Amino acid sequence: MRSAARSRRTAGASLAVVAAMGGLVACSSTSGGGAATANAGRTAGGGTYTIWDPYPQYDKTSEWVKLLEKCGTGAGVKVERTGYDTSDLTNKALLAAQQGNSPDVLIVDNPVVSTLAEAGVLTTTEENKLDVSAIAPNLLAAGQSGGKTYGVPIGANTLALYYNKDVLKTAGVDIASVKDWASLTAALEKVKAKGKKGITFSAIGTEEGSFQFLPWFWGSGASLTKLDSPEGVSAVALWSDWLKKGYAPNSVIGNTQTTSWQEFATGDYAFAENGTWQLANAKKAGFPYGIIPIPGRTGGTAPAPTGGEFVSIPVQADTGRYATSQKLVTCLTSTDNSLTTTTTLSYIAPTEAVQAKQVAATPDLQVWVDAVKAAKGRTSDDLGTRYPKISEPMWGAVQAVLSGSKSPQEAMTAAQAAAAQ
Repeated sequence: MRSAARSRRTAGASLAVVAAMGGLVACSSTSGGGAATANAGRTAGGGTYTIWDPYPQYDKTSEWVKLLEKCGTGAGVKVERTGYDTSDLTNKALLAAQQGNSPDVLIVDNPVVSTLAEAGVLTTTEENKLDVSAIAPNLLAAGQSGGKTYGVPIGANTLALYYNKDVLKTAGVDIASVKDWASLTAALEKVKAKGKKGITFSAIGTEEGSFQFLPWFWGSGASLTKLDSPEGVSAVALWSDWLKKGYAPNSVIGNTQTTSWQEFATGDYAFAENGTWQLANAKKAGFPYGIIPIPGRTGGTAPAPTGGEFVSIPVQADTGRYATSQKLVTCLTSTDNSLTTTTTLSYIAPTEAVQAKQVAATPDLQVWVDAVKAAKGRTSDDLGTRYPKISEPMWGAVQAVLSGSKSPQEAMTAAQAAAAQ
């Protein structure tokens, strides 16, 4: 374990990396906010334990906060919780580590875990004795760096394709025929021929755009360490061809996932790439809809990026606090409580046992469980803090191609050169 002094020396250097990470793209937390300093009143004796999370939208009456308080009672301590906006939380966590004043439990967006880990801010599960044996390996990988695990995923969300049943019926498209890129493109062609609109997604020049591009990039068989591979070039060429043929609107270049959803909600589009967090809106859309996994280039389910947070235990000068922190985290992520947590946060559970309970209660979640099983973390493959240095040139390449300023090959070659620096 790195010492607290080491944490304070290195944490400040990671601020630039965090800035590059950008905001959360797939978490249920979208509103800003925060509360008074969470460490106020904290005593070394351990009567009060602090928890920081990225859910400022949940107040004391919410199921989430009630669960935190319940876990505190079970551990025999008082829980002092503060909810911050995601990007604000990461910066505060780094600064708190510099000052030797970290919270006892920290819940952060999964791509940030490697940043905090490499800065020496977090303890490993080997050190803090958290049991992660039941967690799906592909979800756990998002919280791993250098062969060590730095927390427990509280849940996951990811991307899939929503479709408008009425539009597809009018176009004579059987959704069962959509199994790969060729069949999806053929469906879009039929939809356009009937005067309807094809597919909408977010290709904005931020991490949000990379998040939505990754299923197509990974679904081509490409690797983030080689952006300009033939497979990687084919992914951005697919999107470009859709725009040129009018199967996707030019607005995707500036679309966020929210504005993309708003386009789909008009009822004019056949497909929309979006996430679990839009389920409630889908049910209010006013037209029959369905959901399928994003197909890979030659078939199967494309790996989509995982969104969601990890519950971690920061380094403390008083190591005697870890035992109680471990009890708090174990309570929050236990099988008994995970169903409540993931339902509240609109996530898919990280364990098969709780996933089965979710599907039993809501059969429509099966497609999302399948998508999460095929998903992967953006920092997986031991990319860690290299990921944001790859993601930014990648989203820049997508923007250049969709705007027509570069060809797919030119854009991805330039992106690879930038990432390699």
